[in-house]
Amino acid sequence: MSEQPAPAPVSTPPTPASPLPSGLADALKRDGAGLVAAIVQQFDTGDVLMLGWMDDEALHRTMTTGRVTFYSRSRQEYWRKGDTSGHAQWVKSLAMDCDGDALLVRVDQVGAACHTGTRTCFDGRGLDVVVGAG
Repeated sequence: MSEQPAPAPVSTPPTPASPLPSGLADALKRDGAGLVAAIVQQFDTGDVLMLGWMDDEALHRTMTTGRVTFYSRSRQEYWRKGDTSGHAQWVKSLAMDCDGDALLVRVDQVGAACHTGTRTCFDGRGLDVVVGAG
């Protein structure tokens, strides 16, 4: 009886090394595209300005440059808020939630945060709801 050669091991391409500190990289829970939600809040008023998405590289750039960088899911590229509009977001603090699946980026927003020209992406977009008591 002849022996069949063993199948060649299946190799997976190496995962690019994260530019983040290993503890942070390990704690993040990313979606299937490798992204984590980043809630952006005005540091002094508490106004919620917008929601963006970050991968490890965008988060690293945000942590090391003082300006917020996102990853555009539609354009599939990095964009630094304010580079074309002049409406920059200057980082004041950054926190990860208890589950590691969301970031809170507190900023000093210059001008409009929303691409529509409003101060926040939520201005004038309230929904009708039953208000709870409490």
